[in-house]
Amino acid sequence: MYDRQSGQQQLTGWGYAMRALSLRRGLILAVITALAGAACAPGQSNGNSSTGAGKIGGSVNVLATWSGSEQDSFMAMIQPFETQTGVTVNYESTRDLNAVLNTRVQAGNPPELAGLPGPGQMFDFAKAGKLVQLDNVLDMSAMNDQYSSSWVKLGQYNGKTYSIFIKTSLKGLVFYDPKNFAAKNYQEPKTWNDLMTLQSTIKSSGTTPWCITLESGSASGWPGTDQIKEIVLSQSGINVYNDWWAGKHKWSSPEIKKAWQTWGQVIGTNDPNVFGGKQQMMATNFGDVGQPMFLNPPKCYMVNQGSFISDFFTKYPSAPKPITDFKFFSLPDVNPSNAGSHVVAGDLFAMFKSTPQARALIKYLTTPEAQAIWVKRGGAISPNKKVALSDYPDELSRSVGQIMTTTKIAAFDAGDLMPNAMQSAWWSAVLKFVN
Repeated sequence: MYDRQSGQQQLTGWGYAMRALSLRRGLILAVITALAGAACAPGQSNGNSSTGAGKIGGSVNVLATWSGSEQDSFMAMIQPFETQTGVTVNYESTRDLNAVLNTRVQAGNPPELAGLPGPGQMFDFAKAGKLVQLDNVLDMSAMNDQYSSSWVKLGQYNGKTYSIFIKTSLKGLVFYDPKNFAAKNYQEPKTWNDLMTLQSTIKSSGTTPWCITLESGSASGWPGTDQIKEIVLSQSGINVYNDWWAGKHKWSSPEIKKAWQTWGQVIGTNDPNVFGGKQQMMATNFGDVGQPMFLNPPKCYMVNQGSFISDFFTKYPSAPKPITDFKFFSLPDVNPSNAGSHVVAGDLFAMFKSTPQARALIKYLTTPEAQAIWVKRGGAISPNKKVALSDYPDELSRSVGQIMTTTKIAAFDAGDLMPNAMQSAWWSAVLKFVN
């Protein structure tokens, strides 16, 4: 539990975060009330110029976490920009984003643009005066027309825009191979008790129910935090969830303890419910989580991850296909009174150096034309309402978008709203819990 009034201002977030928690709380409430229609709403990509910049030339440096298929999709997204403007985008990928970016900012050598995993880090940099304000860079009239107010506000600090969302994801989805389920006559569970019964049935058949992997460089552990925050929301409700990430609800409270214990019931004592046990969980990259599920015979039957993981699935050597080889059901609510709650997340871009190339690129990234490129490739839900539903490549991704727009309560990822130091401590705690 951290104290709202303590600490000194630091770039890493403790001092500022303690004073800014009420602002963050207000923003998350805006998300809860306004997310419907924010992503995947029926729209039509307009014919306006996606950059309006003409030939500029030169280069721009971009730092983000995307690698593998996500990096491929981002590079495909920016290819028309490079062609139209003559700007070369120098992209650097790192899973150690917090450490690398903080080091470069403190050394006075940040990239022009960086992708941030959530608003928490943006708040820290904005408070420290390290970001370029975007209200005079972007066409805010177009932004307010194409984005819901919730996504715009989550990119702001003190009412000023410092970052923009370029893709979003839905958490709390349980993926499975429908062929494997059909072979065993397993049914999608409708309640938490149904899920626990299914888990026991799979285990009694001699196969582990789950594949869970936690490795992600210096961010290792975050997939476990995703599962815990989903449990907090569906078990104890949105008020406890919001008070928890805002520092008003203790980590040692009965509700948060119970969430950890519930996750412990999922993985089981000594990890009997997870393929490969703790060794596999700790050593395997998060993107490879589904590979054992697609083996014949399968080594596990279920994967709990966000909607983005489908993009990783399709790049596996076995090349599984949506609907045919994998489907999903929403993680059942632990407490039925909290039915219809979902955790959502998104990737932001912020500007550390203002150059003509950087300004042109960040404007381009907000457009429906740009975001439709990643959407069509799979693994992304656009926050831009003008991206057409028909741009989503398959029934599975359209289903994700439908849930995103109709969910009763959409709670932004708690970890991405916490101070960086708290988020990192949580990642480490997951690894210790599993060990």
